[in-house]
Amino acid sequence: MPNIASVLKEEVARLVRRQLRGETESLKKASSRYRSEIAALKRRIDALEKQIFHLERMVPKEAAPAVDEESETKLRFKPQGVRAQRTRLGLSAAAMGALVGVSAQTIYNWEAGTSRPRAGQLAVLAAVRKMGKREVKARLDQLQAN
Repeated sequence: MPNIASVLKEEVARLVRRQLRGETESLKKASSRYRSEIAALKRRIDALEKQIFHLERMVPKEAAPAVDEESETKLRFKPQGVRAQRTRLGLSAAAMGALVGVSAQTIYNWEAGTSRPRAGQLAVLAAVRKMGKREVKARLDQLQAN
């Protein structure tokens, strides 16, 4: 005849295993459900980021301040004028390039007289000429935020 203590111990262990199996089963199901929801959310985020990327490419970039149509009639260009304007505003060539919508090297080439701005860029330079330091700083901050 088996020892009553060992039979009782085996029965308690069996009941505990049965109860734990029931509780862990619900946790396993919940964990699996959460993992699938997280995967679905990641897929949705990827799709939305791709959509944002494509929409941003469709929107024209604003690289320069607004230009008046009447100021485009007769604009003169002097390389010294670009350098004087840049130093008056306290801008680096990179900052001036960002403001006008060109690279810093292009600004250096204009100042050296090795190249000339196009008509649209001349109009932007004319618009920058009318701006003050505060306006320029605000415009650069706005460009950096975009």
